[in-house]
Amino acid sequence: MEVTINNVNDCVREMTVTMTQEELKPHFEKAYKDAAPALEIKGFRKGKVPMQMVKKMFGASIEYQAVEEITNDVFRKEIESRNVNPLGTPSINKIDFKPGTPLTFVITFEVRPEFELKDYKSISIERYTHAATETELQSEIERLQQINSTMEEAQKAEDDYHVVTVDMVDMDQNGHSQEGMKIYLREKSTEKEIKEALAGVSVGDIKEVKFSHQHGDHSHDVHLTLTVKKIEKVILPPMDDAMAQKVSNGKFQTSEELKQNIKKDLQEFWKERSDRRFENDLLSEIVKLYDFTIPDALIQNVTDTFIEDAKNQQANKQLPKNFNEKAYREQARETAIWQSKWLLIKEQFIAKEKIEIADAEIEKIAEEESAKLNIDKERLVNFYKSSENALERLKYNRLLEILKQNVKITEVETDDYSKFATN
Repeated sequence: MEVTINNVNDCVREMTVTMTQEELKPHFEKAYKDAAPALEIKGFRKGKVPMQMVKKMFGASIEYQAVEEITNDVFRKEIESRNVNPLGTPSINKIDFKPGTPLTFVITFEVRPEFELKDYKSISIERYTHAATETELQSEIERLQQINSTMEEAQKAEDDYHVVTVDMVDMDQNGHSQEGMKIYLREKSTEKEIKEALAGVSVGDIKEVKFSHQHGDHSHDVHLTLTVKKIEKVILPPMDDAMAQKVSNGKFQTSEELKQNIKKDLQEFWKERSDRRFENDLLSEIVKLYDFTIPDALIQNVTDTFIEDAKNQQANKQLPKNFNEKAYREQARETAIWQSKWLLIKEQFIAKEKIEIADAEIEKIAEEESAKLNIDKERLVNFYKSSENALERLKYNRLLEILKQNVKITEVETDDYSKFATN
């Protein structure tokens, strides 16, 4: 038997196999025996047709039917003997066979691309940090006050701590109207032009508003008429000790304790955002160093996980009826390619660094998380030891620390919130 494997590209291989009639003979003999019990010929009971007659009358048909199974069986054995691990489903590109002649078949399959890890230690990355401000603290305090606020009816919206109820008519939508719309003048998401038009209004006032509304990558003109039906003043409770005890369910006894905890939470929030942005930037710079072909099977597998995540976000764990999977896969392809590439690079790094998670380390991690999550330590230990995904995450965290230690990091303090955006 002649077997050759050619490299089509980084991750595609093509196996060509030629088998002689002598090599095919045992496969065909088995195929005859398997087929015989179901054959019927006049004058013979079902399954009792002599083998010579089976071969003479049905041999060619049986051999043709057996060829595909032979190709799959031979391919599997040849792959195993070479310790090759194909990705996805191999594709039979060609089968050349006629009874009495050799069999030649060609199978294409994908494998993980072979590449060398590159030096990344010259990479320079800015790590953005942000110290929580007094404005952010006051914003969080006001949010708690808003949740516990009360309202009293008023005749005029004297400041933005008012809720204005209007009947709204859209003049550009054939007079489409919405009655009883509540607009809080302090709400950031409300269009600026609407809030400006309603500033200082009294019950019964009618205001006309025109503006351009930006929606995604396009905009459209809006023309509204607003009739003020009701005005309510928002009364914020004082942030005193009683309020602190109420909003914290007794965890904090004074307003100062509550404020200090809010500050701490804000600092942790910004640290988490900083870590996430830095991690994204670090991995992006490393991935840029590599240029190799990504197996389509791996891209498909990664996209499958995206779709599973989308399902799990639904209450019924099913995709919406109007979900266009083909369009989704096309839109997600670039992200899936990036993640597939990083997955392959990460595997090589973990192997090179010989990263393993010892039982003692799992015990330590479980003990730390047990206190934070209020979960029994032994349950966490069993989880980490039995979950391949959990162990891979621990290995990834270890790798991330190694990578961080070997790149050049510049700390940049900033108040620009956009710097903490991640893809």
